[in-house]
Amino acid sequence: MQEEPSLNKRKIIIAIDGYSSCGKSTMAKALAKKLHYRYIDSGAMYRAITLFIQQHGISLDELQAMTSEQLEKLMDHIHISFHLNPETKLSEVYLNDENVEEKVRSLKVSDWVSPVSAIAEIRKRMVALQQSYGKDKGIVMDGRDIGTRVFKDAELKIFMTANKSIRAKRRFDELNEKGFMVTIDEVLKNIEDRDHTDTHRAESPLRQAEDAIILDNSNMNQDEQLKFSLEQLRKLNVPV
Repeated sequence: MQEEPSLNKRKIIIAIDGYSSCGKSTMAKALAKKLHYRYIDSGAMYRAITLFIQQHGISLDELQAMTSEQLEKLMDHIHISFHLNPETKLSEVYLNDENVEEKVRSLKVSDWVSPVSAIAEIRKRMVALQQSYGKDKGIVMDGRDIGTRVFKDAELKIFMTANKSIRAKRRFDELNEKGFMVTIDEVLKNIEDRDHTDTHRAESPLRQAEDAIILDNSNMNQDEQLKFSLEQLRKLNVPV
C-alpha cells in the first residue's frame, strides 16, 4: 500500500479569482512566497498575448473576425513562459523570450485584455498551458476562471472582490507609481468596462465558484489579507 504523504510534504493548488484591481496578484505572490510555492499570474498570460497583438498592428476588429484556423496560426507565434527573478524571487512573464513584466501592465494593454481573453481559441490554448503548470501541485494561480475552469478541484479557492472606487484608486496609484500617467476617470472606466466584459463573455465568464471563499478586501491591508488566507490553509491542515 502506498504511504500517505506527511503533512509537512503535502502540497495543494490554490486558486484565486476575482475582479480586476482587487489585489489578487499581490496576495497570490505573498502566499506563494510564504509557502515556497510556484506563482503563476494567468492574467499576465493574456496581457502578453494582447501586447503581441498590439505590437503587430492587429486591431480588435481584425482579431475578432479571424477564423479558428487563423487564430491557431497566430497563437503558434506566441510563446509565453515564466522565469524566476533572482532578486525578487518572483515569477515574471516572458513573451517570445523577452521579459515583458512591465510592458504588459500599461493601461493600453488593460483596455484590450478583456476582449482578447474572451476569444475562445485563445482561452482554450491558455487554459491547457495553465493546467500543465499544476500537475505537481504546490502552485498559487490567480485570474478569472482558475477555480471554475482551470483547476475545478483546487483544494483552496478564494474569490476576491472590493468596492469599485477603491479598486480604481489602487490601480491609479499603481500605474502612476510605475510612470504611466493616467487619470482616475480613465482607470475607473477601464475597470467598469473590464468588469462587464469579464462577467458577460461566453467563454469562461468571471463568476464565483460554489466552493470558493469570498474575500472582500475593501477595508483590508495586505497583511490582513495574507492572514485571512493563511487561516483558510490551517483549516485544511496545510502547514504554513
